[in-house]
Amino acid sequence: MQIRYLDSVAVESGGLLAQNAPMLESETIESQRWPAAVIMQRTALNNRWASEKWEASSVLPDLNSTALELGAAPRVILETPEILQVLFSGLQIRLQRDEAEGYYMNITSPQPKVFVLWRMGETWAEPHFLSVSYNEGARWLDSSEMVDGVPLPMELVPWLASYCADHYRPEPPKKKKYASSKDKGRMGNWRPDK
Repeated sequence: MQIRYLDSVAVESGGLLAQNAPMLESETIESQRWPAAVIMQRTALNNRWASEKWEASSVLPDLNSTALELGAAPRVILETPEILQVLFSGLQIRLQRDEAEGYYMNITSPQPKVFVLWRMGETWAEPHFLSVSYNEGARWLDSSEMVDGVPLPMELVPWLASYCADHYRPEPPKKKKYASSKDKGRMGNWRPDK
């Protein structure tokens, strides 16, 4: 079948167009996943403005990695008058190629972290997303989300380092541009008396 455009250029149809062709295996966006569980902690406060404070206290490997499909409910693992700890399973840390710079910045920092984005639910604070990218954590904070940084589990360091070695390529330094002496603008030899 031929489609004529303005009767001058014939366009062949019937094959796959480049933008509609299936992606090759090497072109697919690679992502790797690590099943995780988060412990959220409520601490009782003794002040007139707030009665409690919620924060993510740790990120652990999720031993029940099918919890997301099964709809596992959060479990209270410690309850005292001062502290309540709730375990949320079924989360995951996903590595994506376009965040490789943020992963590199995280693992080369003195204290690598997992960033936990959480929101208040009806009963307690609930974690929604996890990231090990400094850039993504900063974007979440800039958008006024509740984000806590907890220490990165040591078993994730080799996995993250290997991913950065495979996918992170630093930008080459840009050539510096200097103002020339021939420039008569603000940066050059401009004199108001001439």
